Amino acid sequence: MDSEAKIILAFLFNRSGKTLLSEAELYLPLSMELGWLSSKESQQFVKYVLKKELLVRKEGMLSPNFSLDDIKIPVGFIPSKKTFSETSDDLKGRNCIEEIITQISEHVHQEKTKIAEEIKKEGKEKNLLAEVAALSVARKHGVDVSEWYPFVETIFFTENKG
Repeated sequence: MDSEAKIILAFLFNRSGKTLLSEAELYLPLSMELGWLSSKESQQFVKYVLKKELLVRKEGMLSPNFSLDDIKIPVGFIPSKKTFSETSDDLKGRNCIEEIITQISEHVHQEKTKIAEEIKKEGKEKNLLAEVAALSVARKHGVDVSEWYPFVETIFFTENKG
């Protein structure tokens, strides 16, 4: 995966002719110009390559943490869908409850601790897994967290064997 991620990054940097790009200059071409990803997926890809340290921050901008000259970009290159599903799976391996709390907090302008308490209360009252309670609270507040449904479904079926 990392080798294909490097090819994608080399492609984007070479295409721009710059050595420093903003996050938007990376994710917008992936979704809007090239049509390879949705906006959300392209933002997840940028987070993934930052986490994998394929990109580093310099003066508020992003720069590759590898030599672009060493990367061969195949003619007619289009990344495989597998690449992007792997970045999504890796990101979703993080604590999804924290991510959902952040999304709710930003949407309703409340402190994360209050949202976390609400999720905990919902889970106790309805006897729900914490992840399911988080989805329920998000829905109650009108926050679209549908990106988490497959991940929570997996957790539900692997942890709920009772």
